[in-house]
Amino acid sequence: MSAPLELPVLVLNRFWQPVHTCSVRRALHLLCLGHAQVVQVEGENKFFTHDLGSWIGYSDGIIDEEMIHSVKVALRVPKIVVLAIYDRLPRLEVKFTRRNIFLRDKFTCQYCVKVLPENQLNLDHVIPRDKGGRTTWDNIVASCVKCNTRKANKLPHEANMYPSAKPFAPRWRPLYGLQENGLGDESWKHFLNLDRKEVRMSA
Repeated sequence: MSAPLELPVLVLNRFWQPVHTCSVRRALHLLCLGHAQVVQVEGENKFFTHDLGSWIGYSDGIIDEEMIHSVKVALRVPKIVVLAIYDRLPRLEVKFTRRNIFLRDKFTCQYCVKVLPENQLNLDHVIPRDKGGRTTWDNIVASCVKCNTRKANKLPHEANMYPSAKPFAPRWRPLYGLQENGLGDESWKHFLNLDRKEVRMSA
C-alpha cells in the first residue's frame, strides 16, 4: 500500500466536475491555503464539504487505518476535494505518451499477446514511418522487442503480423492509468461519468 500522503485524491472543479487527481499531500496543501474543501464521502452528510477546521473536527475521534498524524491532530485521508475557484472544464484527450500507449494496450505485446513489464516493451508503428505511417494513437502499438525486431519496417501483410486489437485514441477520464493499476477509490464513481447538465455549484 502507498504511504498515506502519496495516495491519489480526486480533484473536482467548482462545478463538481472531475478534472484530475493529485496526492493527499497536495490536497492537504490546497486545504490549508483555503483553495479547496474536502468532500465527505460517507454518512448522513455525504457530499458535505469541509474546510480545514471542519475536517479536523470531523476527523476527531474517528479510528481509520488511513490517518495522517501530526503532533497535535490526526486527520482522515481525503478521498475527494473540490476547488474553490477553478472552473475550467476537464481536458478531453489523453496525452500521447509512451506510458499511456502501454496503459491503453494493458502492457501487452499486440503481436504475440504476452503481458510484459514496461522495460521489455517497445512502441511499433503498424504502418512504418518510411511507408507513410504517422506517430499517432491509431498507428502505434505496444510490442515486445522480439516482435518489434521481427516486424522491422514491414507492412502488416508483408510480415503477416497484425495487432490483436485495432489501435485507438483512448477516452479521457480523470483517473486514466489509475484503474489499470488498481488505484482510485470507490467513492469516485459518482463523479466519473457525471453529466455536465447535472452539475452543482460549490458553496
